[in-house]
Amino acid sequence: MKKILIINGHPNPSSFNFGIAESYLKGAIASGSEVDTITIADLKFNPNLQFGYQKRTELEPDLVESWQKIKKADHLVWIHPIWWGGLPAITKGFIDRLFLPGMAFEHRENSVWWDKLLKGKTAHIITTLDQPSWYYKMIYGNPSVNQLKKTTLEFCGVKPVKVSYIGIIKTSDDFQKEKWLQKVYDFGLRNK
Repeated sequence: MKKILIINGHPNPSSFNFGIAESYLKGAIASGSEVDTITIADLKFNPNLQFGYQKRTELEPDLVESWQKIKKADHLVWIHPIWWGGLPAITKGFIDRLFLPGMAFEHRENSVWWDKLLKGKTAHIITTLDQPSWYYKMIYGNPSVNQLKKTTLEFCGVKPVKVSYIGIIKTSDDFQKEKWLQKVYDFGLRNK
């Protein structure tokens, strides 16, 4: 049985991203998968990696529990909006605080290379935006996806990482949103 973890990175519980997370959850449960969730906005933690990697900041209980869920999962589903071309601050802080040396990757002594400690996991990034995805990719160079997919997940060994864009949110009507929710339900059903 596949173990799926849904990580919702939107800070607003009334956002469409919460509907997306719920649709994926329903589909994944219907598939018979073991499913868990993290709603980053509900966690109690300081998102600031105050000392960088120079000094370890003790993980709060919610981050310890979140890391246990990440380690247990086979497939990570990241759901977040694109704001100013990037991730919401709380989502970035969650990554900064958890994806640490010795946990997600390990520097090799006297080397520029590293060991990827999350090998064997796959991921799917489902992100919402208020512009066409082709414009985001072509004009801006896909910064949030590059950051999460390439320089975080793949850096730590998670592969493959699928990406799905949902938008344009601000001009969508209820009919379009229902179509997107059905699409996300199908992703969950197929464990994508």
